[in-house]
Formats: sequence, structure tokens, C-alpha cells
Amino acid sequence: MKIIGVGCCPGMLTECAIEIIRSAKKCYGSERAIHLVEAYLRPDCERCRVTDYQAIMRIDEEDAVVLSTGDPMLGGLGSLKGEVIPGISSLQLACARLKVPWLKVVTHSAHGRDYRESFQAIVDDINRQKVVFLLTDPEFDLPRLALFLRAHTITCEIAVCENLGYPNENIEVGSTASPPKVTSPLYCLVIGAIS
Repeated sequence: MKIIGVGCCPGMLTECAIEIIRSAKKCYGSERAIHLVEAYLRPDCERCRVTDYQAIMRIDEEDAVVLSTGDPMLGGLGSLKGEVIPGISSLQLACARLKVPWLKVVTHSAHGRDYRESFQAIVDDINRQKVVFLLTDPEFDLPRLALFLRAHTITCEIAVCENLGYPNENIEVGSTASPPKVTSPLYCLVIGAIS
């Protein structure tokens, strides 16, 4: 099995990923992941849209291709057995847009998790002079995080990076005192000394 990072938006596939996708006979992925690679899929490739990610953990087909938005090692599908082909992730794109060196960054995920568990870890990392990249989901409560950071005497920048790489991309930078507004369900956060 091959686990392919399809990038976080159109145009972020690697040449290696394109070559594997072009020869795939069966592809598993979310609606969005399949859409990102549709132009490269053979007409006879079986497209298996995944909505239950527990089921994807049970795929046991040697020639299967599993599509992961962004990079499989950032979002979690890289834990599947098989070869991982990296993709251009929202982490890479956010750091490039904000000109934040990766060596300063630590990653956290609140995607599909009780995000409040991440709050203390974020405080600890910011106190270590790190910049936090946070994968979010539509239920994430940015005002609550900003309040938590202020309660722990942290004053820093917060960037909301929405729809990275799409025509409606929007990046707003605010602070813990005045966090930027979230207007799209597809976003990530960069928190700390950004500029």
C-alpha cells in the first residue's frame, strides 16, 4: 500500500506522487483528497471515498493507494502500514507565507480531538520560545485559547491561515489580546513570535 500526501491545496503534489497516482487502480481518500488528484487518475481507477477513518485503518490491499490531504506524517495517515510519499502540507505553506523558520516551530493538532488538552502544551512551548503550528477543525474555539494564554500571562501573535493555497486564501494576524476572526472551516493557526 502507498500512502500519498496530495498537498494542502491544488498544485502541491510532488512528481513522485503524481507518478504513483497515474498508475493507481484503486484510490481511497476523502472527497477533497480525491478532488485534488482527479486530473491524474486513470479513468478506470476505482475511487473509494472515505468518510470513516477507522475503516481506512483496516485496508489490507497491497496495491491500494491511500490519499492524505497535506502530508501523511502531519495529519496521521502516515501511521498506516505501507510506503509514505510526502506532500506539501499546510505547515509548510503557512511557514512560507509568514516567513517563519521551521526550526522555531512545534506542531500540535486539535483536529478531531478535545482541543482543550492542547492548551497547556501550547503554553509550555511558547514559554520555550517556540512558535506553535496548530491544526484545527471547525469546532476549535480560538477566543477560548486566547483567553487561556492571557490567563497564563502570554502575550504573543496569533495568525489565522484560512484556505491556504486556494484563490480565497486569507491570513490575518492578531494577538492574544485581540485574536483574528475565523471565517472559514479550513484553517490552521500559527501562534508565538511570528514577525
